[in-house]
Amino acid sequence: MWVNGVARLNYLSEAGYYSSMKKKKIGLLYGGRSGEHEVSLRSAASVINNLDPDKFEPIPIGIDKIGIWHLQQRGSFRSIPGQGEVLEIIKNSRPLALVPGKGFYQGEERLEIDVIFPVLHGTFGEDGTIQGLLEVVDIPYVGAGVLASSMAMDKEKAKILWQKEGLPVVDFLVVRDASAGAVAAIEQTFNYPLFVKPAAGGSSVGIHKVDSHAELKPALADAFNYANKLLAEPAIDGRELECSVLGNHRPRAFPPGEILPQHGFYDYNSKYIDPEGALLAVPADLPAETAKLVEETAVRAYLALEVSGMARVDFFLEKKSNKLLINELNTLPGFTSISMYPKLCEKGGLPYPDLLEQLIELAMESHAEKNRLTYSFE
Repeated sequence: MWVNGVARLNYLSEAGYYSSMKKKKIGLLYGGRSGEHEVSLRSAASVINNLDPDKFEPIPIGIDKIGIWHLQQRGSFRSIPGQGEVLEIIKNSRPLALVPGKGFYQGEERLEIDVIFPVLHGTFGEDGTIQGLLEVVDIPYVGAGVLASSMAMDKEKAKILWQKEGLPVVDFLVVRDASAGAVAAIEQTFNYPLFVKPAAGGSSVGIHKVDSHAELKPALADAFNYANKLLAEPAIDGRELECSVLGNHRPRAFPPGEILPQHGFYDYNSKYIDPEGALLAVPADLPAETAKLVEETAVRAYLALEVSGMARVDFFLEKKSNKLLINELNTLPGFTSISMYPKLCEKGGLPYPDLLEQLIELAMESHAEKNRLTYSFE
């Protein structure tokens, strides 16, 4: 296995984390207070089913829609016709508590957890809040840290940073209310069709393609249900490309894939509900130099936000100009059975179970690096 040019197993052994004699206990956080709660239930089912049972013991922790954490039995599955398997959240009378510096407790009993895998999407999952909580608890966790998570979640701030790095992004206008002035500013900046979207969010929740003046204000009103700040963007006539990136200081990009929406744009229904909503070309049919540019740009975008662990970077490739534009970066991409991130990794030679193992190891590596720092001065 590889990690930043160092033999991973040796590195982790020296850090005191790796033991071939004992299974690692992996706490799976899923559900959560987010518009992407249901997506998380599907992602969690896929993750738990693909963890190597000889190496890892999953400890499912379901977060209900009001934010209470419930320890689960591993077999809390159910199937939804046409949507696949989901991991349920069974509420119990003894919710979990987190103690700073000490970990997770159920009553007086401390849970033994080696690594947390936050299989969470959207608000309170990939925006830096859960990451900050896990930092305070002092437990390794999969994925980006507090700063990278919060920057990537805020689409405006991410684009500003990418622009400063000389990276190409889709044009945007920040919208803070649905007033007549905001409508006028949007229409003066962009022609129809255009998109409005929450500045913080994912899975296309709250995103609207707007084809006319009559549709704009209702679209703004709905999008403001999910965020206090929106972005207006032009509708790009181009191919939708996605690239999986994995790693800490020296990340690796996998060959990109392409989304081929079948009914308009790639919305929530196309991603998770309608099995015929979109076709996934894995890998994308691209010239070698274009595929290389996508991978290189994805890594640059990843490093610019100081992401660790993983991310999926989404692009548009304009049809007329052949110009590559960054759309957004997702630090906790979907992990369902049809999600692009694990599919691209698998096509690039990293099967789903091995991907999960490497993500866990990257989490332990990051935690070990932080623990080598001095946090007091006398």
